[in-house]
Amino acid sequence: MPAKSHSQQKAAGAALAAKRGDMPKSKLKGASKSMEKSMTETELDELASTKRKGMPEHVKH
Repeated sequence: MPAKSHSQQKAAGAALAAKRGDMPKSKLKGASKSMEKSMTETELDELASTKRKGMPEHVKH
């Protein structure tokens, strides 16, 4: 499942870094904190590795 916005991709990247131990989980907040808890490393990797070309910065719900 690809990321739908730049902000979603960035949050997934931060959550992935925390899950892998590259950054402390205590630094996470908001969406990245809940992503780290609820998603697998594979799912986070898919979101974080989405191509950014043509993707909006934010998507309204």
